[in-house]
Amino acid sequence: MTIFGRHARQELDLLVEDFVVTRISRREFFYRATAAGLSLSAASSLLAACNENPGTHTNSNKSTHVQSIETLTVWSGEELDSFLQINAAFTKKTGIGVISETTRDINAVLATRLKGNNPPDVCGMPSVSTFHQLASQNKLLRLDTFLDMGQFQKNYAQTWIDYSSYRGGIYAILPKANAKNTIWYNPKAFKAIGASIPKTWNELIALSDKIAAQGKYPWSMGMNSGTASGWPAADWIDEIYINKYGPDMYDEWIAHQLPWTHPSVKDAFQLFGQIAHGKHYIKGGPQTILSTNFQDASYLPFDQPANAYMYYLGDFTAGFIKDQFKNSQSGKDFDFFAFPTINPKYKGSVVGTADLIAAFKDNDGTRQYMEFLSSAEAQSIWVKRGGATSINANVDLTSYPDDLARNAAKQMATASSLRVSADDLMPLIVENYYWQGALQYIENPKQLDNILATIEEIALQAYI
Repeated sequence: MTIFGRHARQELDLLVEDFVVTRISRREFFYRATAAGLSLSAASSLLAACNENPGTHTNSNKSTHVQSIETLTVWSGEELDSFLQINAAFTKKTGIGVISETTRDINAVLATRLKGNNPPDVCGMPSVSTFHQLASQNKLLRLDTFLDMGQFQKNYAQTWIDYSSYRGGIYAILPKANAKNTIWYNPKAFKAIGASIPKTWNELIALSDKIAAQGKYPWSMGMNSGTASGWPAADWIDEIYINKYGPDMYDEWIAHQLPWTHPSVKDAFQLFGQIAHGKHYIKGGPQTILSTNFQDASYLPFDQPANAYMYYLGDFTAGFIKDQFKNSQSGKDFDFFAFPTINPKYKGSVVGTADLIAAFKDNDGTRQYMEFLSSAEAQSIWVKRGGATSINANVDLTSYPDDLARNAAKQMATASSLRVSADDLMPLIVENYYWQGALQYIENPKQLDNILATIEEIALQAYI
């Protein structure tokens, strides 16, 4: 009996999908099946099975007609309100209803529904790893078989097309995105202490030292995010890494072509440590950083009087500030400046992320919904309401509600290099150890070598 490795199994899974979805020729089918290790007899049996049972994701032109579809996401509050507005516009346009379910524990809810063979029509993906796993299992609807790919490729940069793809097929739509190169501050508080916007990392450290020397705290920082605690530190380190070492080494790090013990990775952690461990930089030091919720930490620079002067996190932070300080005005009471240049060679590099929405069921509702969700028409609805950046090139900058939102969008559109958050693209177990390692480093920086060695041990197993 032939024993197949994981790679061969994946090749055969992809072969079956390509035959069922794109109807590759019998000749190509047999060529790829035998190349993957099947005998001609076994390949013939597999082909017969594909013809007899084409599966649920054939993506034929004859999809099932439905009156409504169901979506499952994690969004709540303003994000959910904006999503519901998009759904309402879709229903008005098509006559197809959208039933929306939301949960903060999407991993558990989705796993239960998949186990019961009752997936939602459309679902937000809990992680990139889960997205890839579901696509590899042929559980997701392949979108490039019915989307207008000519228009799609005009609308989205290759970085985002790659992010929404698995093994050459597109399986997700990206309804909104966020830049992660934003440092938040209070313009009035900055003016009161004579601070100017730092353009370089050295200027950022000099400003931090100046504020600390006045007996004030230059930074606010919070890592607590329940079971996901530590991701804000990973955002810091990702942004530092690409701005010092550039996109090529950044890609190599993600792909584990550079080990976690590489000097560049250690250096990125230590540059982050200049802020996290800076003398009189953060009130309460490491213990406060570890125990404070990341959202609560965003409020300190905007208290009256200011309890901090700078806070780093993605452009979605504007929503936290607006919700907490109802009468605040963007650009006047709160604003951001771009992450400072570390290496002039990589000035303007930006790390970002985007929400992944995929479909489990093939019907005319999901097809029309995914087409609509990818459009500038749909994404402009969210953009106009605030709290999101669209990466669809057809969304006009005038759609954004204010200069702050427009500036955030411009940063992604004009980035010298644009990459998705490194931890988002790593195997799930590596991502989790990365977050945990960042927390351990904040608590005890002397253990950095051991921390990175531990992550490297995990990565060696995860990338096999």
